Amino acid sequence: MKIGILGGSFNPPHIGHMILAEFVKEHLSLDKIIFIPCNIPPHKSKRGIVSGKHRLRMLELALKGRKGYLVSDLELKRGGISYTVDTLMTLKKKYSKDKLFLIIGSELYQDFSTWYKPEEIKKLVKLVVVVRNLLKKKGKNIIFLKMPKIEISSSLIRERLRKGLSIRWFVSEEVRKYILRNKLYVN
Repeated sequence: MKIGILGGSFNPPHIGHMILAEFVKEHLSLDKIIFIPCNIPPHKSKRGIVSGKHRLRMLELALKGRKGYLVSDLELKRGGISYTVDTLMTLKKKYSKDKLFLIIGSELYQDFSTWYKPEEIKKLVKLVVVVRNLLKKKGKNIIFLKMPKIEISSSLIRERLRKGLSIRWFVSEEVRKYILRNKLYVN
């Protein structure tokens, strides 16, 4: 099986995440993609991140009923700083006969050398870098996929919520209702 791994804070998960996942799944003929919300991001401030419980639930709502998409609480259960290499080592044991693909955006790839044990990560998975301006090309154990630019971000959604603006169409309807019902991101 070919399995994609898509990690992040998902604070909140939005349609850009879903479009990216679908795009990569189709282009690489992946059997499934596992979304993994981090516990504490190593390269971002924890400030403004809602609880893992909320982010996990929003991902579950966003992906409900969608074949080939799973949500894992692996990093939330492990606790502490979420280092990708630790997660991948656990997944490699669980899916030892499968081929794993770590999906990241080009902005993360630019800082990839600063990640915790980047060379070990490249040994565990094939790295898939989603870019907006490069043509599709391959590197050693790296796949570059050109994708249409999507100008939606979690920070934009949080900003709109703080200003009392609508987030309809930015997130799934189930996620929108969950955010409003739980009064997330309004302070």
